Amino acid sequence: MAKILVIDDERSIRNTLKDILGFEGYSVEVAENGLKGIELVKISDFDIILCDIKMPEMDGIEVLEKILELKPETTVVMISGHGNIDTAVEAIKKGAYDFIVKPLDLNRLLITIRNAGDKTVLIKETKVLKQKISKRYEIIGESSQIRKVLEMTDRVAPTEARVLITGANGTGKELVARRLHELSTRSEAPFVEVNCAAIPTELIESELFGHEKGAFTSAIKQRKGKFEQSDGGTLFLDEIGDMSLSAQSKVLRALQESIITRVGGDNPIKVNVRVIAATNKDLSEEIKNGNFREDLYHRLSVILINIPSLESRREDIPLLADHFIQQICSEYGQPPKGIESEAIEELKKRTWTGNIREFRNVIERLIILCEKTITLQDVNLYAPGSEI
Repeated sequence: MAKILVIDDERSIRNTLKDILGFEGYSVEVAENGLKGIELVKISDFDIILCDIKMPEMDGIEVLEKILELKPETTVVMISGHGNIDTAVEAIKKGAYDFIVKPLDLNRLLITIRNAGDKTVLIKETKVLKQKISKRYEIIGESSQIRKVLEMTDRVAPTEARVLITGANGTGKELVARRLHELSTRSEAPFVEVNCAAIPTELIESELFGHEKGAFTSAIKQRKGKFEQSDGGTLFLDEIGDMSLSAQSKVLRALQESIITRVGGDNPIKVNVRVIAATNKDLSEEIKNGNFREDLYHRLSVILINIPSLESRREDIPLLADHFIQQICSEYGQPPKGIESEAIEELKKRTWTGNIREFRNVIERLIILCEKTITLQDVNLYAPGSEI
């Protein structure tokens, strides 16, 4: 059950709430004033805090502000015997979850606490999920090449500069794009990915800009495109070198004017999107061959980040192997497996044409097919490929 802190200068209120909530199965602590309550918040985590408004030395609004400054995710419910609309509105604006007027209605109080508890659980689950997602997209490596990539990424992320990420398939271009988003001021807004190579040419414009009902045969209802879906956040255009010239011209206009128009529509729609693009192609060659617009290239490549191949940073293979073993074993719900140093050295000799993606697949195969420790024999048996 939830852990609750009651901050109220009236002893009878504190004791009554402690008895009632304790009977309901909650763990309850009490504080006779705001200063004592803040001290308890500093040394302990509470799922829900009930805080009186009118108290000596420090009123409830000040306590609320201090609590949320110390622990922004704390759920605080304000209670007061001098409640009015202005006070309630101020409390909610300052970050309170709810406002309850004395004398307390027991049913209302319990419902509020139950709902507040659900919110707290949801916040914790979301935090855990975000941590898992962040770990999944973590960039692993200590080689000079990957350090340069990380330094550039971290420097550029807080800005609004557009970034073009280049590199072979499987090198981790999406990981860099996600890191740019997570470290930006847009991190709380959507990160929307579009694989330009996976969408047929005739559908790419609808995918990016949306369409109006009846714009084409299968357009049975209005649909927002990826630009609108990522409004306020980041739009990642993966494999942009495969985008049609027609779509390229519309993307260029969207970048120049921050305005899009849905397919089959006439109304301009204002969008606020940071565009990050990636490609495994040499866009200079694509421009020469007439397959890519030079003006779009210059719009996209304010910052250029090239991701090195795995073969050019073989010294990162031990770290990558350990990372993927930990990650994959966790996903499978089993203890991490060991790996012999001879097996690592053999993996470092292999040619990784599929880069990190291929390497992860091989580690997963070894985890599935090997015993508690991955040996040199296992690598030779289950990790086919040419050696350097």
